[in-house]
Amino acid sequence: MNYQNTLAFAQEQDRNDPLHHFKERFYFPQVNRQDAIYFCGNSLGLQPKSAQMYIDNEMYKWANMAVEGHFKGEEPWFNYHELLAGGAARVVGAKDNEVVIMNQLTVNLHLMLVSFYRPAGRRFKIITEAGAFPSDQYALESQTRFHGYNPEEAIVELFPREGEHTLRTEDILASIKAHGEELALVMMGGINYYTGQVFDMKAITKAGHAAGAFVGFDLAHAAGNIPMQLHDWEVDFAVWCTYKYLNSGPGGVAGIYVHERFANDPDIPRFAGWWGHDAKERFKMKKGFMPMEGAPGWQLSNGQILPMAVHRAALQLFGEAGMDNLRTKSEQLTGYLAFLIDDVPGGEELLEMITPRDPQARGCQISLLVKQNARQLFDMLMEAGIIVDYREPNVIRVAPTPLYNSFEEVYRFSEILHQCLQRH
Repeated sequence: MNYQNTLAFAQEQDRNDPLHHFKERFYFPQVNRQDAIYFCGNSLGLQPKSAQMYIDNEMYKWANMAVEGHFKGEEPWFNYHELLAGGAARVVGAKDNEVVIMNQLTVNLHLMLVSFYRPAGRRFKIITEAGAFPSDQYALESQTRFHGYNPEEAIVELFPREGEHTLRTEDILASIKAHGEELALVMMGGINYYTGQVFDMKAITKAGHAAGAFVGFDLAHAAGNIPMQLHDWEVDFAVWCTYKYLNSGPGGVAGIYVHERFANDPDIPRFAGWWGHDAKERFKMKKGFMPMEGAPGWQLSNGQILPMAVHRAALQLFGEAGMDNLRTKSEQLTGYLAFLIDDVPGGEELLEMITPRDPQARGCQISLLVKQNARQLFDMLMEAGIIVDYREPNVIRVAPTPLYNSFEEVYRFSEILHQCLQRH
């Protein structure tokens, strides 16, 4: 696309955008009595207007059916999670029985590590990216200690080359090969939360398996952001939250993926709960855990119906829009954003884009390293009605999301950024 730094160009792109109408299906926060330009879906997605209806449906059932809502009505709570499986599977590129919506992300990560971090003999090491989101770091640290290892020895962190901000795929694969005989697990983010870099999950999975290790991903910043094919890539497991790009509410319910080759393996280690027990036998209340087939066999407790109802509303929107269509627009939006940032007078002296320049190597987010007074610039943007995200020590994350953001918003952001830099 030949970008132009004009409002007319941005408005023309919006007129030709087949997804532009989705913007009307979300609520936007107000700043100075106007809709904010909301580029913070990488932290918390906006509320779908349909979410209230989905919640109200379940509140009505609770009021009028009480406990009978578990088994009666058109959509009993007993198997409510099944209503979400298809939509969630399409988001991550999996089969329906390979995903289940449950718990929250870090709980799910620990459950997956119980099953897929099984150090034995020389194989005890975990490879992950340096600067992973803290929840991942803490989970890996505690799991290695639980098994009796020193995290400093068991966890291999991958750092970018000197003078670079992102990891090279060849360096990731070389490290996997180098640690092969000692490697138990490769566990990385699908997208790095700080830089916005998309990792080559297919290549990483292939290399990890060749080394004899399990491979899993935290998709907190990837689910609803980029198309994936977890099943075809033969990823062993993955976890994700739903409150970022999936727009399912603060602290919303989370999801897991487990490849179908583990679907009927009752002997795989796991922390069991009664909602993961064979549904036909569950209410007999007998001893002896018999897991449900597939990912649902990792469930612990009965479903969080109200958060699931919000997620159901969000998944409907993703089903209508389509991940491939969203990805096409996302690459155009971030391409336009990068073009405009490069065109801001004086911006090159104060801003450095640490997100990959290749659109296919990034998601919706562009991270800007601010060389002077980063917090001041962030505050100025927020006061001007631009809701973005700040990460210590000096990075502003800007995330135009294709489901509800527009080219005109990207253009107006660049105008306001220019004005702020002049006063910065």
